[in-house]
Amino acid sequence: MSAKKMRTRYSLLDLVRGLTLLSMIAYHGAYDLSYLFHIKIPWFREEPGYLWQQSICWTFICLSGMCFCLGRRPVKRGLILSGCGLLITLATAVVMPDSLVIMGILSFFGLATLITAVLQPVLRRIPAFPGLAASFLLFLLTREISSGYLGFEGLRLAALPRFLYQGRLMMVLGFPYDGFYSTDYFPLFPWIFLFFTGYFIWKLLTAVNGAFTAMLSRPKCRPLELLGKYTLPVYMLHQPVLMAVFSVIDWIGVI
Repeated sequence: MSAKKMRTRYSLLDLVRGLTLLSMIAYHGAYDLSYLFHIKIPWFREEPGYLWQQSICWTFICLSGMCFCLGRRPVKRGLILSGCGLLITLATAVVMPDSLVIMGILSFFGLATLITAVLQPVLRRIPAFPGLAASFLLFLLTREISSGYLGFEGLRLAALPRFLYQGRLMMVLGFPYDGFYSTDYFPLFPWIFLFFTGYFIWKLLTAVNGAFTAMLSRPKCRPLELLGKYTLPVYMLHQPVLMAVFSVIDWIGVI
């Protein structure tokens, strides 16, 4: 294969993705033990557990926005991710209806990738720093729209009209209807603004310092880099594996 057709990989990005993937697997293991097997992990259901979960999703979404700039065939990638997200929705509906996943992280990544591909002619014209600042501010402003207001965490800036919160399309956008439930919910808003933040972080870093990409290419920890290269299949398989392991341990009476 010619060098032009080979996709450039950056070791540091794979390493961070691998570390975050390990953190996510550990988090989901703790979640399964706490919520499905009813093991008492008091701190997990409080702020430390929430901060752990947020650190994982913020990192993954920012990284995905950065890596969008490196990937080829984003439409194909977006369709694959959307298909995987739909598969998880169907699997949870059949196997674990009490833990149903609707508009989970993979569905979000699929839609965000497709939307960013469509908006590329506009996004690439926006200077990196203003784009980064605007994207992150919009993320903070819309962080709580699924709870009915503009603001971030406990900071409530303005209540949003209730008529927005009806219908499945509005649920996908970030306005869940009454009675909506999903154990993994990542609507387009606010999360696409964090995705755009990662996109503009990459543009800013590569524009400010050309040596930055050379630093990213140096191998750091090959096992973690290898794990980071196969994030999607590991993500698809880790929960069934965790559930199988915990079920066997529960069956023999260890937990």
